[in-house]
Amino acid sequence: MAHILDVVDQLLDTLKKLQPLKPEDQRRLDKKFRLEFNYNSNHIEGNTLTYGETELLLLFEETIGSHNKREYDEMQAHDVAYHMIEEWAKEPERLLTEQEIKELNEIILVRPYWKEAITPDGQTTRRKIKVGSYKEYPNSVRLQNGEMFEYTSPVDTPIKMQKLIKWHRNEGAGLHPIALATMLHYKFVCIHPFDDGNGRIARLLMNYVLLKSNYPPVIIKSSDKESYLRVLHLADVGEHEPMLDYVAEQVVWSLQTSIKAAKGESLEDADDFIKEIELIKRKASSKGIPKSPKIIYDTFLSVNKKIWGSLIDTLKHFDTLFNETKEVHFVNNLPEYFETTRVSSFDTGMMGLLRGKEVSAEPKKLKIFGYDVYEINTYSIKWEHTMYALRGAEVPTDLEISLDIDFDNLNYKVRLKAGSTVVFETVLRYKEAFLPADIDKMTDALKTHVLEFIKTKVD
Repeated sequence: MAHILDVVDQLLDTLKKLQPLKPEDQRRLDKKFRLEFNYNSNHIEGNTLTYGETELLLLFEETIGSHNKREYDEMQAHDVAYHMIEEWAKEPERLLTEQEIKELNEIILVRPYWKEAITPDGQTTRRKIKVGSYKEYPNSVRLQNGEMFEYTSPVDTPIKMQKLIKWHRNEGAGLHPIALATMLHYKFVCIHPFDDGNGRIARLLMNYVLLKSNYPPVIIKSSDKESYLRVLHLADVGEHEPMLDYVAEQVVWSLQTSIKAAKGESLEDADDFIKEIELIKRKASSKGIPKSPKIIYDTFLSVNKKIWGSLIDTLKHFDTLFNETKEVHFVNNLPEYFETTRVSSFDTGMMGLLRGKEVSAEPKKLKIFGYDVYEINTYSIKWEHTMYALRGAEVPTDLEISLDIDFDNLNYKVRLKAGSTVVFETVLRYKEAFLPADIDKMTDALKTHVLEFIKTKVD
């Protein structure tokens, strides 16, 4: 412990000599610690937002991904709590209180909710999780070996928390800031005073102590969760030195990162390149998927099967009211292109050799009504169903039903027409599928219009 603290003190002295940081470097550093702490502390507890999703949420207030709403809410709430301890740490004379710790719990948990729990006799149950108040039921945990680990009982929790605050103000005041931060974290976890959020609050309190002593915040990486839990378990059996060393090593990383920022150097870790790529992908997805030949082809397949198929099924009810019908298709206003392929067969007769057809080794092409999507820039597709000579009409009467898709860079427009009347129109992003309810609206609108058209011509 003594050696690692010497390293910490040397780095802290170096950082002090480089201060104050340039405003732009301070902003880079603050952003780095903010994102790293929020992402990792929540990820340790099971939050599934990626680093890129966390960055989008906290910096741009954009939500991407199919996560539970609570995960987004708690990530934002944790960020509020982080800013709160930063503000507390700026007041040298401020004393930590139980009420402030309860306030942190109320902030990070957002609102009461139901959660799976284990009864004292090991049975599973559901329990309403309250926020901002101490636990009313035991919150023991089952270890990997099957044993139950007992935290402080609900009855003893208020007393233990009072003693923790007293220790922090008195005995803890004489410890090295890293030792004080580590032991406050450990003692708090041993009490586990709340139904949920104890790990996150322990790390917030640890960083409150460090920030108040002018150290940078500690980031416990979720990728290093096993090492983190291991030193906690060693502390449970009285071996506190490994945990003190572990926290000090994380302070070293934070100090080195701060020194890099002060020197104007890059703050990227080895895995930050992957994080940046992920962020770019997420930001790009939030703006939409751009048009490409394969996107056009996939959109065509979906519309042809789901929408046009449903419309034809609807029109079949009216076909018998006309003398004949015809269906044609267009790509870029060009009629369907038919290709004929010569397929030869052979029979070797008495030679007993192979019997079959010539098969081309050329890979299958993606074609829309005969046009290769990689050979033309597809900007429109049209399905056209014409019903000729309405029976019972006084004059020859035809009705043309058409479905058009127009493609632009990020969206495609779907337009259904009966004659010259647009009966349905919508715009979708690529890979945004039509809902069954939308298809029902189209077919209902088509039925209504065609029926009214026929009535006016036959009556």
